[in-house]
Amino acid sequence: MISNFYKKYSVHLLVLVAISLPYLVIEAESLPANNDIETWLPRESEVRQTYEQFKSDFGAEELILIGLDTKLVDQQLIESVCKRIDRLPTIRRCWSPDRLRSLMLELNVPSEEVKTRLSGLAIGKQGTLIGLMASLSDEGLADRTEVVSQVKEQLGYCQLVGESVYLAGGPVVVAELNRLGGQENNKKFFIITLVISLVLLYYSVRQWKLTFAILGITIWSINLTLAILHMTGGEMNFIMGALSVMVMVFTLAVTIHFLHYYSASVDAEDPMGTAFHLALKPSVLATITTTIGLVSLSLSDISPVSDFGFAAAIGSIVALITGLGLTPAILTIWPYKKLHLEQSNDWFQVASQWIFKRSRSVALVTSAFVILAGIGITRIETRIDPLDFLPKDSKVLTDVIHIEKNLTNSNSIEAVVDLGQHDVPFLEKLNIVRDLETRIRNHPSVTHTFSLASFFPEKFSQGAFSTARLLSRARSMKGQTEFLSDGERLWRISARISDLTADDQQQTFTELSQLLKDEPVTFTGIAPLLGQAQAQIFDGFWKSFTTAFLIISLVMIGSLKSLKAGIVAMVPNLTPIFIVFGGLGWLAIPVDIGMMMTASIALGIAVDGTFHFLVRYQESFNSLGNSTLAAKEALQHTSAPIFKATTITGIGMLALTLSSFAPTTRFGALMTLLLLAALIGDLVLLPSLLALRPEPEFDEISTIPATQSRMQNNIEHPSISIAK
Repeated sequence: MISNFYKKYSVHLLVLVAISLPYLVIEAESLPANNDIETWLPRESEVRQTYEQFKSDFGAEELILIGLDTKLVDQQLIESVCKRIDRLPTIRRCWSPDRLRSLMLELNVPSEEVKTRLSGLAIGKQGTLIGLMASLSDEGLADRTEVVSQVKEQLGYCQLVGESVYLAGGPVVVAELNRLGGQENNKKFFIITLVISLVLLYYSVRQWKLTFAILGITIWSINLTLAILHMTGGEMNFIMGALSVMVMVFTLAVTIHFLHYYSASVDAEDPMGTAFHLALKPSVLATITTTIGLVSLSLSDISPVSDFGFAAAIGSIVALITGLGLTPAILTIWPYKKLHLEQSNDWFQVASQWIFKRSRSVALVTSAFVILAGIGITRIETRIDPLDFLPKDSKVLTDVIHIEKNLTNSNSIEAVVDLGQHDVPFLEKLNIVRDLETRIRNHPSVTHTFSLASFFPEKFSQGAFSTARLLSRARSMKGQTEFLSDGERLWRISARISDLTADDQQQTFTELSQLLKDEPVTFTGIAPLLGQAQAQIFDGFWKSFTTAFLIISLVMIGSLKSLKAGIVAMVPNLTPIFIVFGGLGWLAIPVDIGMMMTASIALGIAVDGTFHFLVRYQESFNSLGNSTLAAKEALQHTSAPIFKATTITGIGMLALTLSSFAPTTRFGALMTLLLLAALIGDLVLLPSLLALRPEPEFDEISTIPATQSRMQNNIEHPSISIAK
């Protein structure tokens, strides 16, 4: 029935694929990029809700810091630049040192005090830089990449380019992340990935038509996934950049295993039907477990991680449909008698013999190595730093470092002082805020503070007229600064903090909160949120991984119909996680968001080879009645396709390391290591463990009828049938 269907409709299916591909490519290319730092932050936490309330009251804290070399600019040019930027609809307000100075002098702040207050904020610490601070409007917050582009355009108009100008701030970093993690930049290394996969695929298959056809449906599968993501309102982010390669891995894995089953059944009466039937169960089960591993990422409270989990889960299902649905169509149009994929390989035969001669020693040594490596997981450290995602030679990174060294720190903690609705005189409120600001400034990690009080003198003159004029000017400023909200109830103090790690920033946040715990002050800001996000990485890792492991274990036990067999089968699937993540712990290599989520993905993918091995093991055990012989038989006939599928996809993923975007590079390197480590579990540890199991333990492992097992063995191993 399957063969008849493909004989009748193969051409139609492949023509439909070819016709639909251009449309899918257009949809995939339309995916918008969003690497806003806010998306990395915990969504439902109290800290996040406090920050959202802060944005509602004062607007986002995001600023574009523009550092201008004092040797190359004069005051007239600075003011001209400031006016041009101020007129942009994406900018709420642009402050220059002169604007801040004029306002302070107007309010009777002594000139020396003005200089002190602006030093380390808008005037360079060594006098080499002058700083402009452009705060984003709501329109600017909606498209940070565009607002950065507009600011650069205005600077270029004023001939401020190259080494004469430095840009820093959250929007600048986000714009660069969007560029590095966007579709255009990802194409470069993705094309390299396809070329590598093409060469390796041809080496395995040795037929150009078949190779190009398989690569063609793989590209279709990738673009279908991205198109679905676009149609459902998805966005491209720094993690999602690896989605295309993930779908390629899934599709090639299913396709290569189907070719293996087809080649093994080529002498059967209905090779296509036999191959489809044999490939269906392990491929579907492997896809189910992969999807579980990916969907478990939705437990993360960090949006890019959960979004990637759902997108990649869609990709795994698309890959299954593509691999099982379109590979038979290709084989029907380009028939052949034998695949290079199934030619005898002495290396695998020798390796198989070596493992089973020493099964006990192999099992003990491998298990000890995996356990020892796994202890390193307890030593894992996490890190989340947007600047850490930039290439070391990035101008954005060098600009940020230069501004932080010579002008001001870009990290800040925001304090919101709630003075209530009481009828308290303005000057009294001002003094309360100033006292709190002084206490905050005295913290060793705080380098500079700024509030509405910064615009006023420390002491007011005694003249009633002067005081009245100051009060009148203060009230007129309510709409000109971002430091006062809800009348005179909410006051904002912005505290710049020294360049610290996320852990240090979190500690500073905690210490300041404790310092003013008895005051009506709430602390918030991106810096403490990043600190909490760093803690969430590890929590999310264990939640998603544990959930995936438990559910996949149940699927494994159910499919094998044996509790003991299911537990044994899950042991090798922990191998790549223990080896790779344990190794990271032992080597003290910090783990970021993208790296941490690979554990759940690797768990799902590792089960793919396990299922293909175990299905073959079940068949052989039902026919031979001996666990050691069945494991040996399964290893000899599944090791080649498992090894080749893993090698092709692993080396393909290694191409991700060519990306200039650090998260993509790390993701590719880690996934390659995890895939290769999975071979140890599937082709070394699992066979050696099965060889040691007492025969009665596996009597119940029987999910394929004995008649089918004997038929398949007769097809592939006539000698076994004759001997019996």
